[in-house]
Amino acid sequence: MEPELHRTAASPSQAGNRYDRMEWAGAFGDLGTLVPFVAAYIGVLKLDPFGVLFAFGVSMVACGLYYKTPFPVQPMKAIGAVASIQAVQTAVVTPAAVYTAALATGVFWLALGVSGWMGRIARLVPPAVVIGVVLGLGFGFMLQGIKMMQSDWIIALIGMVGTLLLMGNRTVPAMFVLLVFGAAVGAAQNPELISRIGHAGIGFRPPSFALANVTWNQLFVGVVLLALPQIPLTLGNAVIAITDENNRLFPQRPVTEGRVAVSTGIMNLFSGAVGGVPMCHGAGGMAAHLAFGARTGGSVVILGGVLLTLALLFSASVDALFQLFPTAVLGVVLFLTGVQLALGSSVLPAARGDRIVVLACAALCMWNVGAGFVVGIALHHMDKRSLLKL
Repeated sequence: MEPELHRTAASPSQAGNRYDRMEWAGAFGDLGTLVPFVAAYIGVLKLDPFGVLFAFGVSMVACGLYYKTPFPVQPMKAIGAVASIQAVQTAVVTPAAVYTAALATGVFWLALGVSGWMGRIARLVPPAVVIGVVLGLGFGFMLQGIKMMQSDWIIALIGMVGTLLLMGNRTVPAMFVLLVFGAAVGAAQNPELISRIGHAGIGFRPPSFALANVTWNQLFVGVVLLALPQIPLTLGNAVIAITDENNRLFPQRPVTEGRVAVSTGIMNLFSGAVGGVPMCHGAGGMAAHLAFGARTGGSVVILGGVLLTLALLFSASVDALFQLFPTAVLGVVLFLTGVQLALGSSVLPAARGDRIVVLACAALCMWNVGAGFVVGIALHHMDKRSLLKL
């Protein structure tokens, strides 16, 4: 898979974005991450589907047009997990707290990018740590995909085999077949969802300002409980790792950590204002788009356009639509995304100490990217001082 990627990834984006069938197929490669988190925000925290989808849609269209590579826009995972768990256990996290978390996140990364400090910080991160973060994320996605596939092994096996047989087929894109298969299975298992979708109707909704009635308590929860714990994860995965991945696969369209920080800041400021959730440029998202055929920013524009359409016209049926795709099918998508991501970092450094850093960082990143990132840097400095004796 990886050699083919290197042969095909660079040339298409030199001519700008494309919107052919492979870009359409690759557009939906990131559903394994997007759907579960969006469903949790809407179903558990009771966020308005309109604001969530509208923010994602606008951000994806803007990023696809600006970067012109499959530059992803994903929900921030740590914030999404903490928000969902706390909402169930304590009811402390409210929709307004999520909006303020996006606002605080936007201010932080925009300031870091505009000031020039992001580039300086990135230069302090050794390559072995970056490789470890990406490798760990790949294996983490694969493990999560396996857990999701356990919900229905038969459906997962059929979806996996069919997808693998069609990978690389430009006539019948694998993702299209997998989506149709997933929707058919979901409709057969839950026919009431089709009825709910059909009866929801079409209704246009304009965006509105979501921060008008935020309280100091909601601001505190959003900043301290949600935004701050996400910073190490975002730095390692959604700024440094995605920059490295983009520049490795698309050297003719390089980006800098500063630019990525600025775009992270802008889209989160916008998201918080319209009732969206904290977002980032996770490296796994690019691997997901690439794994199913995307080679330009057209794929991200396509997915953004679909989400904008859902937000503006069909937000009343979004919850049922996301429930239509079986967890096992989303697990197949997430597993193959993990394979693609891990393949991109499969060449270990020659030095023994650097290999230790990579493996330890990767192992921890399967549990917590922030912890893996911090420990990886600490091990790197120990190795340089000859303190690693393994």
